[in-house]
Amino acid sequence: MQLYNTLSAEERAELIDQAGKQRLTLSFYAYAKIEDPKQFRDNLFIEWNRLDALGRIYVAKEGINAQMSVPAENFEAFRATLEAYDFMKDIRLNVAVEHDDHSFLKLTVKVRDKIVADGLNDETFDVTNIGIHLKAKEFNQILDDPNTIVVDFRNHYESEIGHFKGAITPDVETFRESLPIIHDQLKGHEEDKNLVMYCTGGIRCEKASAYFKHQGFKNVYQLEGGIINYAKQIQEEGLESKFIGKNFVFDHRLGERITDDIVSQCHQCGKPCDNHTNCENEGCHLLFIQCDECKAAMENCCSDECRQIIHMPLVEQVKLRRGVKNGNMIFRKGKSEKLLFKHSGVLSDLPLGVVEKKDIRQKIKIKKILIGKAEHYYVKAGVGLFIIENQEIVVGDKILISGPTTGNEEITIEKMFVNGSENRVAKAGDKVTMALPFRIRLSDKLFKILE
Repeated sequence: MQLYNTLSAEERAELIDQAGKQRLTLSFYAYAKIEDPKQFRDNLFIEWNRLDALGRIYVAKEGINAQMSVPAENFEAFRATLEAYDFMKDIRLNVAVEHDDHSFLKLTVKVRDKIVADGLNDETFDVTNIGIHLKAKEFNQILDDPNTIVVDFRNHYESEIGHFKGAITPDVETFRESLPIIHDQLKGHEEDKNLVMYCTGGIRCEKASAYFKHQGFKNVYQLEGGIINYAKQIQEEGLESKFIGKNFVFDHRLGERITDDIVSQCHQCGKPCDNHTNCENEGCHLLFIQCDECKAAMENCCSDECRQIIHMPLVEQVKLRRGVKNGNMIFRKGKSEKLLFKHSGVLSDLPLGVVEKKDIRQKIKIKKILIGKAEHYYVKAGVGLFIIENQEIVVGDKILISGPTTGNEEITIEKMFVNGSENRVAKAGDKVTMALPFRIRLSDKLFKILE
């Protein structure tokens, strides 16, 4: 019984490209009492793996929280796997406005204590006594009421690139931090104001609305389905968008455009920009905003120091990371003295620029296709043996040999032996040997670089 991923992210991406079929990016959540989360997790993995569904899913005794990528042709079959459970009958699936076939590249279903880390003791208040759900049109109307206070329950790196006009945007890194801060800011308005809240997909507001009702707030509302569902509704109904900018999403896209307005800056040069990057240095991996010019000049890195590190041999990079905890407490999302134009907390509703074209941000990377794998390395001769599994390679092709120890090594094929004889072409099923200026390992993959 397979309960794990057998393909790497690279291999999965290649298979998705070769299939050439549309995938849908979606999210959903449900609060429910789950007696055996581990068995629930196992059942979901088996069903979804069969449907080629990918994503990051958390399950707990209190319910499920999921962000996923599903082949469009399997969408109804996927929905059926959810509705097999009573608590997910007619569940709302927040389907993204913009799609990227590579939004998720593996299936991960984890059992957690909670589906959202809120730091609350659920035994102290009624978690089912939630705020009133508002659709996009109703949400727009209540925002125009002068007695309304609208609160963003997302983190600083999310609200920086896009938010509702006039919203309180706490300068926090976790949902857990935001609750006491917002409570202090709203003291004295428990009865005379409409407390209106929103988040990415709605899950944080489910718990937060119940918490604030327990704290004495009389008029509590929440955006149904979060910003994701709001974007879909305003598009379908031709409504004005009260949200300005881009919605941060937790997949490879890192953002979904809602309006053409740019409300944030490149953290390195200050140019209007709302595209996030994760620093290429695996020992840093800082999340920050980076324009295309800085992205190219800095090679996806947050600083010159990190740019120097990515050009070191992989073994040296590993030595630098040894003993360092690569977690949120060390590498904080979007918080670093290296970032000169970072803004958080009170944010402006005035756009700094307008996007030139609507497209999903892609990481600057080598275009390549998986060709085969390493079979052996003859140390004395300095020769590598490969098995060709897909397509063909030709003398003159640029290839990339990649592995956890080898790193990423690019060469141009000048001469090769195919099945023991010198030849210019190698096809699927052939064994290829060639001289290499570096050692390779059995775990290494062989890619053909596409021009």
